[in-house]
Amino acid sequence: MNKQGRSQLALGVILILLGAWFLIDKNVPAFHNTFEQYTRWPMNMFLIGGGIFILGLVLGQPGMSVPAAIVAGLGGIFYYQQITKDFSSWSFMWALIPGFVGVGTVLAGILGENTADNLKHGLNLMVISAVLFLVFASFLGGWSLLGNFGPAILLILLGVWVLGSGLYRSFRSKGE
Repeated sequence: MNKQGRSQLALGVILILLGAWFLIDKNVPAFHNTFEQYTRWPMNMFLIGGGIFILGLVLGQPGMSVPAAIVAGLGGIFYYQQITKDFSSWSFMWALIPGFVGVGTVLAGILGENTADNLKHGLNLMVISAVLFLVFASFLGGWSLLGNFGPAILLILLGVWVLGSGLYRSFRSKGE
């Protein structure tokens, strides 16, 4: 079966399963009560992210793990905000989105799509995202783990990382 045929087959099966889910959900109260907690906001974002990931696996498209990680990661942010009622945290939580892209890129690499490059770029994105998150959280008062010196320490660490990765690349290209 060619790639288009597989895609159409997978989409058809997914649509049938979703239709069956909705049919059972509306007609069997015990089923509805059991799964209601997983289909409410923001838990449904995790399910949608997982569905995108599974769709990518079925279709043989490891790159689908990137949007799956973004959607599931946003679900995690919204879940945190829903639980803590800290909706102002969005002012620095958005810095985690490049990290979600990095997680998806690493997953795509693990699943066999341009493995070495995807692992390297995904890990770089996760580091950059973590540093951005820590810097913005420190500046905007969302996280005071490092105290008054947090932003300065984080900027120094980011500079060391950038310098180290540049030196590593230059030595590796020279073969030393």
